[in-house]
Amino acid sequence: MSFDQIMLFVLLALVFAMLIWGRWRYDTVAFVALLAALLLGLVPVGEAFSGFGHPATIIIALVLIVSRGLTNSGVIEYIARYAVDASRKLSSHITIMAGVSAALSAVMNNVAALALLMPVDIQAAAKAGRSPALSLMPLSFASILGGMITLIGTPPNIVIAEYRNSAFGVSFHMFDFAPVGLACAAVGVAYLALVGWRLLPRTRHAGDSSQELFELADYIAELKVRDDSRMVGRKISDIDDLAEKSDVEILGLIRQGRRLPGLARRVEVQAGDILVVEAGPESIDEALGALGLEYIGTGAAALRDEHLELSEVVVPETSALIGRTAMSVRLLYRYGVALVGISRSGKRFRQHVRQEEIRAGDVLLLLGGEERLHDMVARLGVLPLKERGQQVLQREKALLATGIFGAAILAASLGVVYLPVALGCVVAAYVLLDIVNVRNVYESVEWPVIVLLGSMIPIGGALESTGGTLLIADGIIALAAGYSPVVVLTLVIVATMTLSDVMNNTATAVIAAPIAVQIAERLQVSPDPFLMGVAVAASCAFLTPIGHKNNTLILGPGGYRFGDYWRMGLPLEVLIVVVSVPMLLWVWPM
Repeated sequence: MSFDQIMLFVLLALVFAMLIWGRWRYDTVAFVALLAALLLGLVPVGEAFSGFGHPATIIIALVLIVSRGLTNSGVIEYIARYAVDASRKLSSHITIMAGVSAALSAVMNNVAALALLMPVDIQAAAKAGRSPALSLMPLSFASILGGMITLIGTPPNIVIAEYRNSAFGVSFHMFDFAPVGLACAAVGVAYLALVGWRLLPRTRHAGDSSQELFELADYIAELKVRDDSRMVGRKISDIDDLAEKSDVEILGLIRQGRRLPGLARRVEVQAGDILVVEAGPESIDEALGALGLEYIGTGAAALRDEHLELSEVVVPETSALIGRTAMSVRLLYRYGVALVGISRSGKRFRQHVRQEEIRAGDVLLLLGGEERLHDMVARLGVLPLKERGQQVLQREKALLATGIFGAAILAASLGVVYLPVALGCVVAAYVLLDIVNVRNVYESVEWPVIVLLGSMIPIGGALESTGGTLLIADGIIALAAGYSPVVVLTLVIVATMTLSDVMNNTATAVIAAPIAVQIAERLQVSPDPFLMGVAVAASCAFLTPIGHKNNTLILGPGGYRFGDYWRMGLPLEVLIVVVSVPMLLWVWPM
């Protein structure tokens, strides 16, 4: 083993360990790894940032923008509303929602598809009087399965297609993934609807972690300002530090029986005013003495104000709130929004919530004005769990948006236009027709994924050029010595699937693709079933909440525990292996 190979294996081992640990975001880990590879001379300087101009990177960015356009035009809303009926039995509901999720994920980013359907599913669960945990995990898994159907459905497919193009001069086409992807998706959806949801623990069948956050009566109180209070004559915004020391959040002010608009941040406190605060019983007792206040009673009714509303949001792993607290972000000061509750894996936090570090998958309960909440959601990258009334959809452009996208996909499928160019034309048309405004173009791109892919592609290329992939391929073949290529293919799929369960699926595809080709060449068989096997396996991350963004996204709203995923996910992964291997051999013979 050469020095370069040793250093690359050590570097990749550190990358894998850091991604699994999750202490730092995956894009940061990948970019630092790229810099390390450059400093060590493992990646040529001329190839340093080649990954950012790679066709796979461009396609993924364009697909995200197109997904925003389809959403803005109201196409997705129409499909979701037509499909949902709360009166259906649970199995029927899951079948339809999972089918819609899989179909949407085939033509748009699967994270975007889940983000659009999740509020609809939660509202259907509320109307049906059942826990959203029963349907959210099947919805997430179905969106992952649907991405396997087309080239643009999921980043691993794009990575595999472009790797085949660079290695052999011919890329996989738009629907080359469909035969195997459709078979896996159909079997997977049937399993999720008939069996999967029944495997969740019984405790998930009854609880509703999101609705529990709205039980505010014990945490909202009205406190009267005494004549000798140190708050008299000071603005609400100037006494945040005093209130924070007692773990009290001031949500509003009542003067002479009239609730002042919003959170009354700029109003000077007068003796006799009544403060509406959010706090636990112990914190209220402390605030009475520290701030010179007098307890009046519970004030849940005081929240019924036309200027304020409660909103639930879920925190995706790309949000600017990850790893920060409401205090460090200065949520109340900058955005005029109060954090009044956090739900994490079914556990509620109502004490010291403003000092609690926010994690991916958390559900936050926010209080503020409608416009303030909308601004905060857009700026900090969180996703509302209920459909927002102020969202403006251009429903009259739904057919136009769909037609433009369909024409581009048809042209790319027939080889008339190169796929990135076709998608670029769709984006340009959406901007010119104001289906997507210029600001949305940049907001739609998931930049951490772009940085991850742009950083990992040169590292993957270095692993191949130094002979590292050949060493790994020889090791796998030696492990399966004496067995048929079918067994080796199955082993590659299982290994890739296992790796994807604990690290980003795009990074998994970048590393596994050249290894799969080397194995096929060593066995003197066609590389296509091995590449397709990697594409399928890299997408199948069902055992943990960290393997795929969609699994993280449902963690808080579903009230799931870490161990809930493998209960439903392990049989699904076994099913995928059982279905995909014979399908691969049939469609892509060795």
